[in-house]
Amino acid sequence: MIRLFAAACCLFAALATQPHAQERERLGYGRLVTNDLFGDGKDRWQTGSVASSRVWGSGWDGAAPEAFGDILELRFGGALMAPANLAAPAAGDRPYAGALALGLHTHFSRGATEVAMGADMVFTGPQTGLDRFQDALHDVLGVDHSTAGVRATQIGNRVHPTLVFEAGRALSLSDSARLRPFIEARAGVENILRVGADLTVGNYGQGALLVRDPVSGQRYRAIAGGGAGLSLVLGGDIAKVSNSTYLPASRGYRLSNTRDRLRAGVHWQGKSGRSAYYGLSWLGKEFKGQADDQLIGSLRLKLAF
Repeated sequence: MIRLFAAACCLFAALATQPHAQERERLGYGRLVTNDLFGDGKDRWQTGSVASSRVWGSGWDGAAPEAFGDILELRFGGALMAPANLAAPAAGDRPYAGALALGLHTHFSRGATEVAMGADMVFTGPQTGLDRFQDALHDVLGVDHSTAGVRATQIGNRVHPTLVFEAGRALSLSDSARLRPFIEARAGVENILRVGADLTVGNYGQGALLVRDPVSGQRYRAIAGGGAGLSLVLGGDIAKVSNSTYLPASRGYRLSNTRDRLRAGVHWQGKSGRSAYYGLSWLGKEFKGQADDQLIGSLRLKLAF
């Protein structure tokens, strides 16, 4: 895995220093904040995350180019996973874990198929500072924060090279409806093979570059596109997870047979450049012994004055 990651990094570095890289311009920026406070409000398991993307390229005409490496996306992410009770977790509940990821990805097309692939460095453990950040936030909100015992047994300090691949194809169902089946693979901090689909009713995503949030599965705009109005997004996927740093077998955790997600979202685009997106995602159980499934919400606001 480390050799594969090193090879991927060398390839992306070579792409970034090619002569045409001098002609690249910033094409867009995207972000999505996800928290169970926006969903079931119970502060547990996949409790909070943020994803953001900055994209550069030689141009954008509403679709990914055929050239590999012409579009480069710098991707940043952070995520917190926690037991259902931070003060007194139940025996067998998931361990506390914080993760920060920084990666470089590219988007291109092969015929009608859209491809995204890249490499991330995922940092876990107290070195991320996410445990201290959450405790400080909980102090401000006046709610329980993690105990010393919970922090002592959290997933430890490590760096996990991770490869990410997704391919999908948009199928037009009508003038305003599109179905996009996709496959996704991740290898590194978690080994995941996933299949699913997204249905969009409205102009959300038309002429845009969409990036998938790894926690919720919601897709957010990294390059803007589409006109004013309302759009509805529905989606779901099922995955097989063969290994997870966050639920280590060495501690006795057994992964669920499948990892399932269902999601719905609403996007509003105003004529003045303002936009808003809210999505709700249902996450199935990730490990044997998890007491319940959960709902998380995702939010993005763009306010132009």
